[in-house]
Amino acid sequence: MKILIVGGGIAGLRAALTASRFAEVSVLTKGKIGETATEKAQGGIAAAIDQIKDSTEYHFEDTLVAGAGLCDERAVRVLVEEGVDRVRELIEMGAQFDRAETEAGGGFALALEGAHKHRRILHAGDSTGLEIEKTLAGRVMAEKKVKIFQQTVSLDFLMENGRAAGVIALDLNSDTFKTFPADAVILATGGVCQIYLYTTNPLFATGDGVAMAYRAGCVLTDMEFVQFHPTSLVHSKEFEDLIALPQFLISEAVRGEGGRLLNQKGERFVPELAPRDVVSRAIFDEMRKEKTDHVFLSLSSLDAEQIINRFPLIYKTCRERGLDITRDPIPVAPAAHYFMGGIKTDIEAKTNIPGIFAAGECASTGVHGANRLASNSLLEGLVFGHRAALAAKSQKTNNNSQTIQKFKDPKPKLKPNEIQRYKLIIKTAMWNGTGIIRSKESLTSVLHKLEMIEKDLSFDPNSAEEIEVKNMLLVARLITRAALDREESRGAHYRSDFPLPDDLNWKRHLVYKVSR
Repeated sequence: MKILIVGGGIAGLRAALTASRFAEVSVLTKGKIGETATEKAQGGIAAAIDQIKDSTEYHFEDTLVAGAGLCDERAVRVLVEEGVDRVRELIEMGAQFDRAETEAGGGFALALEGAHKHRRILHAGDSTGLEIEKTLAGRVMAEKKVKIFQQTVSLDFLMENGRAAGVIALDLNSDTFKTFPADAVILATGGVCQIYLYTTNPLFATGDGVAMAYRAGCVLTDMEFVQFHPTSLVHSKEFEDLIALPQFLISEAVRGEGGRLLNQKGERFVPELAPRDVVSRAIFDEMRKEKTDHVFLSLSSLDAEQIINRFPLIYKTCRERGLDITRDPIPVAPAAHYFMGGIKTDIEAKTNIPGIFAAGECASTGVHGANRLASNSLLEGLVFGHRAALAAKSQKTNNNSQTIQKFKDPKPKLKPNEIQRYKLIIKTAMWNGTGIIRSKESLTSVLHKLEMIEKDLSFDPNSAEEIEVKNMLLVARLITRAALDREESRGAHYRSDFPLPDDLNWKRHLVYKVSR
C-alpha cells in the first residue's frame, strides 16, 4: 500500500518510520528536509520517565489543569502513557539528552517548566528540537525506505468517491503541479502562527494542512485557541530589520531555572511558572500600563557558567544582538507561538474523511484543550505520528497509479510585493484584533478586513506564495470566527467583554466544516 505524509517535522518523520515497516511511504516537505518548527523547539519534551519522583498520573493531571476543562481525557491518557515508550525509543535511536552529572548512573537532567508540578522535561541544551529532528531524519535516511520530495508545496487533496486518494502539489524544483496518489494521507504540516505579526513560528507555518483539510470537508475544532508565548526577544533599534523575521524565542526553561520577569521599575509582577496564557496577559497588561514594548527577563540568580552551559543558543543569539545575558536583563514580549485547534481527529489520528489522518500541531486530538502544557507538543508529535501510521495501515485501496505531472508552467497572478502586502494586512489585523486580548468589536473589525481581502484573492493559486496567502486568509478567518463565537474567556482565549469562563454554556468544543 501507499502512504503519503505531508510534512517533515517530528510527527511526519515518526509516522514515516512506523509506516515504512508495512507500506510504500513518501514524504512531501515544503522546504528542505529538517526545515521545520521541530528544529526550532528549544525547551524540551515532557515525559514521566522518572518513575520515582514523577508518574504518568501526575503528568496527566498537569495536562488537564492547563487545558482549562477542554482536554479529551482519553487522548491525554494516550499521550502521557505511550509518550514514555516513544521517548525511550527516541533515546535508543541515539537522541542525546542532557544528563545530570551529580546523579549516580548519569540520569537525565530533567527540567521544570510552567504549570508542571514535577521535573519531567528532557532537553538537549536549548536545542532539543534540533536534536530530535536530526535523530529521526538520520534514521529515515539510514533505513532508505522512504521517498522524500523536498521543496514540494501541497495544494489540495485528490478526492475519489468521498475519500482522499492523494494530493496535488507544486514541485518548486520543476515549477510544475504534480499528483501524488496514495491509499492514505497523513497531514503533519505544523502550525499556523505566521498569520500573526509577531510570532516565534518559522516563515512556512502558514496553516497549509488545516486549510487543505477544511476544503476537503474535514471537521475543524478549537480554532479560537492560539497560545502566545510570554517571552520572545524584543530587538533593539540596531536590529529593526529583524522584526519582519520570526521572533527569537526565549525558552520557558529559562524561567524554570530561575529567571525572573521584571517591569520597568525592576519589580516582579507575575508568578513566572504560571500557565502561559496567564503570564502572557500579565506581560501584555504591564506593557500597556507602562507604555512600553517589553518587560525584562533577568537571570541574575544564575551564575554565568550555568547560563552559558544550559542555554548556549540563547546566549549566543543574544550576544550577536548586543546582549550579554550573564549580566544584562533580556527585553521580552509575548508572540504567537502554538495552535491548539485544527483538524479534528480521534485518538487514532483519524479525521471524518476516509483516507485523511492528521498528527502534530495541525491536528486537534484533544490533548491540549484550551491551553497546551509546556513541552507537550513534541511529545504529541511522537505519539500521534506513530498512531496515525498504524491507523493508516487499514486504508488499503485499489489505487495503483503512479506519481504523474498534473499541470505545466503555472503562471502566478500576483507580484511578490502584492503578496507581501496582503500577508502584512492579515498579520497586522490578526495581531491587533484576534490577539492576546479580544472583543466583539476587535474581532468584527478583523473579519471585515479579511472579507475585503478575500474578494481580491478569489482565484486559483499558481505559486507557493499564492498558496500560502490564500491558506493564511482562510485560517485567519476561521480562527477569528471561532473567537467571536465563543463568548467567554477560557485558557488561551480571552475576551475583554466576557472576561470569565462560563462552564454552563461554553464548556464544549466549537466545530466548523465547509458548507457543500
